Amino acid sequence: MMVTTGQPSPATRTGLPELRPGTDEIVTGVLGDLAAEPGWPRPVLLDRDLLILVTHGHGTAELDFRPVPCRPGTLLRAHPGQALRFVGAQLDATVVSWRPDALRGLDVDPDAVPAHRQLAGEDEDAVISEVSQLAVDADRHALVPAAAALLRHQLAVLLLRLSLLPHPRNGATPRAETETFRRLCREVERGYRHTRRVEDYAAGLGCSVRTLTRACLAVTGRSAKQVIDERVALQACRLLAATDESIAAIGRELGFPEPTNFGRFFTREVGVSPGTFRAERERPLPVRLVRPRPPADSPAPGGQA
Repeated sequence: MMVTTGQPSPATRTGLPELRPGTDEIVTGVLGDLAAEPGWPRPVLLDRDLLILVTHGHGTAELDFRPVPCRPGTLLRAHPGQALRFVGAQLDATVVSWRPDALRGLDVDPDAVPAHRQLAGEDEDAVISEVSQLAVDADRHALVPAAAALLRHQLAVLLLRLSLLPHPRNGATPRAETETFRRLCREVERGYRHTRRVEDYAAGLGCSVRTLTRACLAVTGRSAKQVIDERVALQACRLLAATDESIAAIGRELGFPEPTNFGRFFTREVGVSPGTFRAERERPLPVRLVRPRPPADSPAPGGQA
């Protein structure tokens, strides 16, 4: 896999084939393809978009250090840059992965699909049917250039179906504040390595610090400063758990020239030191990073890295 840093860093790699322009922009596989090593001793950093549909067995997925119970009908939606691991998993699953440009020109928002759904009834039957057909066609027509359009439209239909399924909302947050929060999340994605100041994001968005804080409190119950700092802490957790970069190098990459400042920041946000967090990465359910969940219809902070 790859980490989008200034310098390449060793990271755990999955067994999925490389995605190249052309017919390989949508690839299907099985859960075992995602594991870098048997037993998932540590997370992998994803370099592609994924849908994972559990078909048999029970286990636990960790998506950005949040445990998700898995059983038949569990659907996971993962983004490039997220940390993924399965713990104690005796699972079979179908995996669909795609390049960012695979859906270009199609009227579908892949971010409208929640990170986790437990499908049931007719919804489960429909999704299983579409995933199965996509997997069959991807395998059968792997070397046929004309099949790329078929796979793109099959994936678009699948994502549209998933986005239309009813799901719980996080309260009645006013639309204006939800949109402000989403805009902040997008700006934080672009800028968290360079600044953690709310004032800088407010200036970039053309609004006041108070407006950003009000929106974040309405959506997450936390201040804008907390949302920004939690995004930085999440990236630190990803790199500590899934790469061999030194703690000092990770701190510098995230805007902390001095390792001691990075250590204090990380300990405050996560509750343990960077060294302790890294040492825990090969244990089941490593130290859990608690951060707010954005509303179901907005992009998660950290969806991309």
